Amino acid sequence: MIRFGPAVREMKSMSSEDIFSSRLKLLIIMAKAFLKDCPIGKYRKQAIIENSHFVFYQSLKLSSEIGPIKNDDSRTQPGRAATGELYEEYFFYQRTQLLAVMAKALAEGRLKGKARRKALQDNLDRICETLTFNFHIKDVNFLKVA
Repeated sequence: MIRFGPAVREMKSMSSEDIFSSRLKLLIIMAKAFLKDCPIGKYRKQAIIENSHFVFYQSLKLSSEIGPIKNDDSRTQPGRAATGELYEEYFFYQRTQLLAVMAKALAEGRLKGKARRKALQDNLDRICETLTFNFHIKDVNFLKVA
């Protein structure tokens, strides 16, 4: 069998940021599938809830580590503009927390109504815009069978 990718000794171990990014992208995919009326089965509901918990608490931890926002002191992290970059990062983590709460609500059947679906779509659009993660649910037909 031909092995593709880097050799084992060249690979880095996954950090918590890598896991956070992967789970966030999975949560985005599942939320977009919900918005396209793909069915949500028992296992997908469980996966949404587990990923929501992880994304919520990890983004809470990451947003609390942003010094200038917490201390309102731009000298704590030299080299980063406190007014621009850090606030954008802070609001990104706030949006991911909101996504996690909304995703858990959709998995539990509590996200009903056009206004809530629109709010979920707007939040997803802003997060994807920040991540430059362009995902089109129509490209993944296998989600319709779960």
